[in-house]
Amino acid sequence: MHTPTDEQAYAIDAFRAGHHLVLQAGAGTGKTSTLSLLSASTHRRGRYLAFNKDIARDAATRFPRTVQCKTAHATAYAAIGHRYTSRLNSPRQPAWKIGQALGITRPVRIGHHEISPRMLSHTVLRTVTRYCYSADRSLAHHHVPSVRGLNNADEQTQLTHEVLPFAEKAWADLHNPDQGIVRFEHDHYLKMWALSKPRLEADFLFLDEAQDTNPVLEEIFSAQRRHAQLVMVGDSAQAIYGWRGTRDVMTGFDATSLTLTRSFRFGPLIADEANRWLALADAPSA
Repeated sequence: MHTPTDEQAYAIDAFRAGHHLVLQAGAGTGKTSTLSLLSASTHRRGRYLAFNKDIARDAATRFPRTVQCKTAHATAYAAIGHRYTSRLNSPRQPAWKIGQALGITRPVRIGHHEISPRMLSHTVLRTVTRYCYSADRSLAHHHVPSVRGLNNADEQTQLTHEVLPFAEKAWADLHNPDQGIVRFEHDHYLKMWALSKPRLEADFLFLDEAQDTNPVLEEIFSAQRRHAQLVMVGDSAQAIYGWRGTRDVMTGFDATSLTLTRSFRFGPLIADEANRWLALADAPSA
């Protein structure tokens, strides 16, 4: 294990002092190495929530055995998702066919617009997806996406009135572990797990790629504050999954904020040029 930089040494001291931490780690600044140093500085038990399976596997080879390295989905699968194995990865079906099975068989008139069963079915499934990404306890009007052509609040309210009953029916269908109408996805059991208010048994938790975190995972992670030390790490300049409902949860998180600025990937000339462009984009510096 390499000798820590001054920034890494400061992070280790803050971690050992028991502070909740937010680590802004620019490109190539050794965020995984830093987390490895933090975990090696204590004999306490930890969990590392990785962004994907490959990162989790790599981290498992670098962190002490006292740290469990998994994705949030893998953790949720072990708790709840395994019950739905028979429904996972079932053949895809067009939205209209799923909608038809849910009872969407006729067009709906909203204002001067006619919403086809195909569009209504698609909107119902998107509503369930948006709900699963959220931290909300139940389906609500704000989960219903807008539909092109419906431009005022009254029309959106009418759309919500039509969509929510079918969305609730779809969500209820997903709770059947053996068979159902709606294709079961990994985000469905993650949401079910979140609704169970899980307690992650660990003394500290690391959340990687925190700049791209869905509210549902943010809720799970933040709820562990009562019994565990929380450490978020990421790079706000690399947030790219906003279209999928993610957000930069490091912003506004109640914790000690530290930065890792020394890049092991490139030198000062490239860093200066990158910072010039980041400044133009009003993004955090590298």
